Amino acid sequence: MMSDDNNMTMADFEKEINGSFRAVNAGDIVTGTVIGVSDTEVTLDLNYFAEGIIKIDELSNDPRFSIKGDVAVGDEIRAMVLREDRNGNILLSKKQADDVLAWDKLKEMQREKTVSKVKVAASTNGGVVTYLEGIRAFIPASKLAVSYVEDTESYVGKTLEVTVITVDAATQKLVLSAKDVLFEKEKEERNSKMALIPVGTVTEGTVERIEQYGAFISVGNGLQGLVHISQISNKRIRSPKEVLELGQKVKVKVIDVKDGKLSLSIKEVDEADEVEDGIDEAPAEYMFGDDEPVTMAGLFAGIKLKK
Repeated sequence: MMSDDNNMTMADFEKEINGSFRAVNAGDIVTGTVIGVSDTEVTLDLNYFAEGIIKIDELSNDPRFSIKGDVAVGDEIRAMVLREDRNGNILLSKKQADDVLAWDKLKEMQREKTVSKVKVAASTNGGVVTYLEGIRAFIPASKLAVSYVEDTESYVGKTLEVTVITVDAATQKLVLSAKDVLFEKEKEERNSKMALIPVGTVTEGTVERIEQYGAFISVGNGLQGLVHISQISNKRIRSPKEVLELGQKVKVKVIDVKDGKLSLSIKEVDEADEVEDGIDEAPAEYMFGDDEPVTMAGLFAGIKLKK
C-alpha cells in the first residue's frame, strides 16, 4: 500500500501531466522558470510538453538590458506566446507580455501615488528619458527638481525617486515626476520641524511677502509663518502695508502650530521682550523614526528664542 506521501507525489505528478497537455495559444501570457541562458536566447520550463524560448530581441525594451547580467537560471518570467517553432518549442515574447501587464500596473501606481526608483537613461528636448516597468518614460525638466532644471544632461545616469503622473497605453505615453516626491519630502520635513516649535516662542523674522490678509515671515531654518492682519497691530489697520514692508526685521511670537502651519503674532510681543541667543533649557535632541538624532541647535538654526 502506498504511503500518503507517495499518494501526494502521484497526485502532483498526475496534475503536471495533465497540465502539460493544456492548450497554449498565441497571445496567452504564461509563466516559466529559466533553465538556460545563452548569448542569444533564454529557455524556460513551462511545465508543458515543450520548452519556451525567448529570443534576445523579445526580452526587453530597455537598451541597458543585458541577457547575461539581468537573467539567471531559476528566475521566473512571464511571457506572451507567439507561435511554435519548427522544433516544437514555444516562441515567447517577454516584451509584449511586459507591455500588457505593465500598463495596468502603471495605472495602479498612478492611483496609489507609488514612489519608484528609476535611472535616467538619456537627455532629450525638455527633459530626460528613463524606463519604468520596462516602459519608456519621460520626465519633463519642470518635474526633475523643485525648481526648473536647465542642464538635463547632468541628470543622465542618476537614480531618481518618482511618481507616475500620466499613463496612456493607447498613445504609449508615460510621464513621471521627481518634483512631486521632493516636494512631499520637503513638506514632511518642514512639518516635523514646525511640530517641535513651542507655542509662545519669541523670535526675530523677516517679512518675505505681504498680502491683504496678512504677512508671511521667514523665521529661519526654511520655516515661514503667517501673521494675520489682526495680529499685526493693536490699532485697526486696513492693510499690512501700513506698518510693514518687504525685508523688514520684526519680532514675532508663535501663537499656534497646526496642520503644518505656523501662526505668528507681532502685537502679542511685549516691547520689553528681548530676543536672545540660547537654547540651554531645551531638550538636547529629538529622533525622527530611524533617522539620525536631530539636535535642537540644528533644528532652530537661525532662530533666536526668548529665555
